[in-house]
Amino acid sequence: MATGCFISTGRSLGEAIERVKLAESLGYESVYVTHIAGRESLTVLTAYALSTSRIRLGTGVVPIYTRTPATMAQTAATVDELSGGRLTLGLGVSHRPVVEGWYGQTIDHPAAEMREYASIVRAILRGEDPPRGEKWQTGFHLVGLDPRPGLPIYIAALSPAMLRLAGEIADGVLLWLCNPRYIEEVVIPEVRAGRERAGLTLEGFDVVPAVPAALTDDPRGAYAAMRKDLIPYFGLPFYRKMIERTGFASDIEAYDRAGGDLEAMQAAVSEGFLDELTAVGDESALSAGVERYREAGASSPCIGPIPKTDFEATLRAGVGS
Repeated sequence: MATGCFISTGRSLGEAIERVKLAESLGYESVYVTHIAGRESLTVLTAYALSTSRIRLGTGVVPIYTRTPATMAQTAATVDELSGGRLTLGLGVSHRPVVEGWYGQTIDHPAAEMREYASIVRAILRGEDPPRGEKWQTGFHLVGLDPRPGLPIYIAALSPAMLRLAGEIADGVLLWLCNPRYIEEVVIPEVRAGRERAGLTLEGFDVVPAVPAALTDDPRGAYAAMRKDLIPYFGLPFYRKMIERTGFASDIEAYDRAGGDLEAMQAAVSEGFLDELTAVGDESALSAGVERYREAGASSPCIGPIPKTDFEATLRAGVGS
C-alpha cells in the first residue's frame, strides 16, 4: 500500500526539508509540494531531492500557465535527472483569479488547453518532435540532456471532463477536496472512461487524493482550523460544482447566505463535510480515515497537514495507514 504526504514549506524551508527527511525515514512512498504565492514548487523539490535518496518527489500541482511547455519540460527533466529519476510532474489548470491576477494569462478552454500542454511536455520528455498546438507552439528539443520518457505526468482534476482527460493521457490524477464518496461515484468511473478511450485499463493508473489529517485529541479544534482554510475554495466555481456533486449543496447555500460574514461562512462548512473529507483523531481514527479513501478506489492517498496541529506526530502515526 502506497502512502504519500504533502509537505509545503510554510515559513521555513529548512523545517520543511527536515520533515521530508522524516517522511522518507518513516517509509512514505512520495512527497508532494503545492504551488502557491511563496517559494516556487519545482525549486523546492530540488532542495528536497538534494536532501533525500529514495522518496518520490511531486508537484501537487504546478499550474500550466506559469511557464511555457518547453520551460516546464526542461525544468522537469533537470529535476528528474538531479533526483535520480524520482520526479512526478503534477500539472493543473488552477483558477482564473490566480491565472489572470498573478500570471497575466487566460484560461479559455481548460480541458483542451491541458491536453495540448501535456502532449507537448510529454513529447519533449520523450525526445520527440512536439506537436503543434493552438495556444502553444514550440520546436524545442532537449540538447545535452537525455530524454526522460519514463517521467510520469499527473493531472489535477475535479470535473468529469478533466477526469476523463487525465485517464486518457496521464499516468495519474491528483485530487483536492474530493472525499471518498466523490472518488467512488465520480472519479473512478470518469477516469475509467478516459482509460477506455485510450484503449487502456485502470491498472497502473495512480489515483492520488490529498487527505487533510491530524493526530489529535481535539478534533473540534482541527475542524475549526480546516473551516478557515476551506473558505476560499467555497468561493471558486470549480470546487463549488464538485462540492455540490458530492451531496453538500446545502453547505454551498449556507456559505452564500452568509453574505461575506466570516464566522457564518466558516459555520457553513458542515461537520458532515469534514467527517467525510478528513482523517482526524487518535491513531485508529487517522488510519480509518485514510482507509476510506483506499476503499473508494484511491491507490496513493497522501496525508496533508491541518493548521495548528502537530504534523510530525501525524506523519509518524499515518505511515502505512
